[in-house]
Amino acid sequence: MLSKLLPVISTTVLYALYYLISVFKFDVQIHFKAVPYDYLLQIIIAYLLFAFSKRLWIFLVIQSLVMGILYVGNAIKISFFGGPIMPDDIYALRSLLLILDGWRFFAAAVPLAAIASLLLYNFSMRHWSSYLASLVVLLFSITLVYEPTSIVKPLDQFFGNSVWDQRSNYLWHGATVYTIQESARRFADADVTPDQDRAQESAENLLAAVPKKVGGPAFTPRNVHIVLLESFWDPNELKKARYQQNPLAPEFRKLWKKAGYSHAMAPVFGGYTANSEFEVLCGFPVVKDNVKFERRLLNDVPCLPHILGENGYKTMASHPNVPVFWNRVNAYRRIGFQTYWSLQDFVKDDMNREFLSDVSLYRQVMEKIQPALDAHQPILDYIVTYFGHWNYPLSESRPNKITSPSPVEEVSGYANTVYYKSREMMDFINEMRKRDPDGIIVLFGDHLPFLGENFAGYVDSGVLAANRSDFTAEMFKFYVSTPMLIIDGKRGPIKFGSMPLYQVPKMILNLLNFNEPTIMDYTDSMPDMRVRPLPGLHFNLTGDQKVDLCKEPPYSAGCRASARWLHDVLTVSNDLFMGRQFTRPRHLPREPAAPEPVTAEIIARQEAGGSKAK
Repeated sequence: MLSKLLPVISTTVLYALYYLISVFKFDVQIHFKAVPYDYLLQIIIAYLLFAFSKRLWIFLVIQSLVMGILYVGNAIKISFFGGPIMPDDIYALRSLLLILDGWRFFAAAVPLAAIASLLLYNFSMRHWSSYLASLVVLLFSITLVYEPTSIVKPLDQFFGNSVWDQRSNYLWHGATVYTIQESARRFADADVTPDQDRAQESAENLLAAVPKKVGGPAFTPRNVHIVLLESFWDPNELKKARYQQNPLAPEFRKLWKKAGYSHAMAPVFGGYTANSEFEVLCGFPVVKDNVKFERRLLNDVPCLPHILGENGYKTMASHPNVPVFWNRVNAYRRIGFQTYWSLQDFVKDDMNREFLSDVSLYRQVMEKIQPALDAHQPILDYIVTYFGHWNYPLSESRPNKITSPSPVEEVSGYANTVYYKSREMMDFINEMRKRDPDGIIVLFGDHLPFLGENFAGYVDSGVLAANRSDFTAEMFKFYVSTPMLIIDGKRGPIKFGSMPLYQVPKMILNLLNFNEPTIMDYTDSMPDMRVRPLPGLHFNLTGDQKVDLCKEPPYSAGCRASARWLHDVLTVSNDLFMGRQFTRPRHLPREPAAPEPVTAEIIARQEAGGSKAK
């Protein structure tokens, strides 16, 4: 009798334990109204697991690990990134394990390996209850995959759903209900590639607002250098950090001032660098909480590297990380990079723990591209830095220079990272402008840094709230804004205000006087505002720099217009990157070269050549 009650007892004990850890360690508290439903579902899952188990102690170990991931794992992600674990995070798991080292790797890998191995070892069909459990699991799995709306619809009606606030969904639904609900929604809302009529209708809607190109200067190849700076941001925004000196290099701040303190508006916070990469290289926004490189870039697409490569450029990407991280090997090839230098291609001569320093990366990249510069071969030189990752380690050659009274450890650690990162970056800018004075240089931070659980470092200075559901419109803009410089050769820095990263490649092509149709034309079709999508919401930055936040009806007129625009953009994006590419622009025929005028000199040269041939 006691063994039959074991799932109830173990679930009660583990639920209470993990609930307390979630609340007191990570300040993540499931609402009391959600607890009965969440707890009941855990008991059902426990009995299903129990029905397949040969040994009771192994059942207890498996249940402890599964519930630990479900409750403590969600609490950790919420405290770090502001939102719970999403179904697509499963596809990011490989990249997570690749970046972790030492005890962090084992802390993540061992529970997963233990669950898988113990499930196999402990599996048994020893009783009629095992067959009943099999029937329940199979029916649920089939429904989840093939009829997900029959799960999503009643759960949404009973528990509710916030499209933009996943943290609140988790807290008001509980970990188990939330996981089932969002897993079903993942299948119900899976991206569908559009048919030709839908794709072309959306493309026509977008292009109707694009000004027609009439004449203009001819395409002028110049070198393009794009540098993605890991977690690069201005710590001086934290007024209560009270740094004794400005962490940013004075030389950079002076140059940035000439650019009007322009900013990039990134699609992510604290991680998922690849989504910022996708936007700055392909000119389309990321609108969902997943990594675009991983599963939603299936085609060869004419992104910026592909366009420039077709026009005589050498296109090279450099990132001193393992090459398969975020599926970069396949993604870079599909968007047009001819060369990808990754971890094995760099000498690890100046490390900050496992991260190659920026100064070493810049020097080695410069050595690799110098032959092309000397030969006047136009290049696209794309660099993704690695130094700057949390938890902001330094080397012995980079002692701490900056302190802060902030109780959040990362506030000081990050400021010291920026101290060195900004100075090494300025050395690179100065050297590149000497070697390639006409080149276009683009530098930007990929996302804001992680500064403590629940945005602690930001909350202390009042620039963000601890909960995304409490963000104001201005906070959402702050949440995605990083410094960006675009240097137009000898003309110097450009003033452009705050720009979504997906609009950068179009600006680069404009600076090169590239006038042929490109996929970037589709997202250059909102002349009166700049739209920054985020998972579940978006905001518009109007001409007077006001932020119009679009997250729940009733929408403003501007939000209605941008929502229609985003719908068309997503349709074209799915067609280009996943579908049959009905909307892929066709190249205009190039004008034939004008015939060389016939002169006496040319006739003599031709005759001389003819006599030699004889």
